[in-house]
Amino acid sequence: MDTGEPAGALVAAAGGDKRAALLRQITEEGGFAFAASAEKAAAGDLRAAEAAREMAWEQLHSGPWREVEPAWRDAYALACLHVASIRAGDDRRAALRALDMGLIMGGDLLRAELEAAIARVPAYRNGDSNGDGNGDTGIDAERWMEGLSRNTDLADVFKVLPVKSLSCKQIERRTCISLEAFIHDYFLRESPVILSGCIDHWPARTKWKDIKYLERIAGDRTVPAEVGKNYVCNEWRQDLITFSQFLERMWSPDCSANLTYLAQHPLFDQIKELREDIVVPDYCYAGGGELQALNAWFGPDGTVTPLHHDPHHNLFAQVLGRKYIRLYNASISEDLYPHMETMLSNTSQVDLDNIDVKEFPRTEGLEFMDCILEEGDLLYIPPKWWHYVRSLSISFSVSFWWRTPTLPSEGS
Repeated sequence: MDTGEPAGALVAAAGGDKRAALLRQITEEGGFAFAASAEKAAAGDLRAAEAAREMAWEQLHSGPWREVEPAWRDAYALACLHVASIRAGDDRRAALRALDMGLIMGGDLLRAELEAAIARVPAYRNGDSNGDGNGDTGIDAERWMEGLSRNTDLADVFKVLPVKSLSCKQIERRTCISLEAFIHDYFLRESPVILSGCIDHWPARTKWKDIKYLERIAGDRTVPAEVGKNYVCNEWRQDLITFSQFLERMWSPDCSANLTYLAQHPLFDQIKELREDIVVPDYCYAGGGELQALNAWFGPDGTVTPLHHDPHHNLFAQVLGRKYIRLYNASISEDLYPHMETMLSNTSQVDLDNIDVKEFPRTEGLEFMDCILEEGDLLYIPPKWWHYVRSLSISFSVSFWWRTPTLPSEGS
């Protein structure tokens, strides 16, 4: 039906209705001060916009994340939109950071508005004086390439791997098999496999080797970086830093003591240009699959993801660098001593880098399969299979999680 209204006007009206409904909901939940500040922010009051953002931020951190009212996540996104709109004219980096924070911490209600606002921010330029003055971080391309090719000597690799590595069953390796062969030989049997030569056509395979490209596309974007040995350590934390700052940390003298890792982050939902550099493999549609998550894993050599399992089918793409991966069958979960706490119940208490045989005696003799995942490889990890991952070089990986409808068991 032709309403006689321009499409842009209809979109703007819909956006206004969403915001008005959100403010009513926040007011009903006692957020009178937020609603008042948001109305002033909409009129261009930067101080009110910052105040509204701070109020929403406090609500996001008022308790466990899963207990935060969804409306407050949307309220935080709204405040970020107001801050960015006001700052865009004089400080593009501040505006971009506000929008990224809205994407990372905010809800889904205003996500399309956040993405549209990001698209309107002028592109990154080296030497841009509008910001902190660090447009050129001085990334050393030679050191970058050296980091990507680290630990190619197997003797050096063994020095950093867990005991018994590469001594048990090796994960089978196949080259560009058909979807039908993948389903029949591995998917239905829930058996891991390495698939080689399947992502050579990805633009990422060449573009991401250019550190200047990554900086140009993502340098000013804010990302959540994990800092510390791994997420089960007491010293572990998350820092919200720009992608350029993340790259600088990889060259820092204390990098090994303060490992910084971009882990399990939906980077490709956030930075659309990088999403265009990859392609969802056909294997992810096995079993009538529905993609659940598309995440990035990027960091220096030495980053470790401890032994854990995930609920979905996982196709893990090694775009840059190399990783060691060890897998244990889902059927031996109890022998891997899962944490008792609900939040860590998918993670083993066993530190494979330093196994305490007295405390975890059943783990020592367990069979496993492992591999060194090379640049350009895909690894299929079936649901609930335990896996430990260690970067052997600078590494950029992409994980595709998908789930399938429940299949009837044999004989039913």
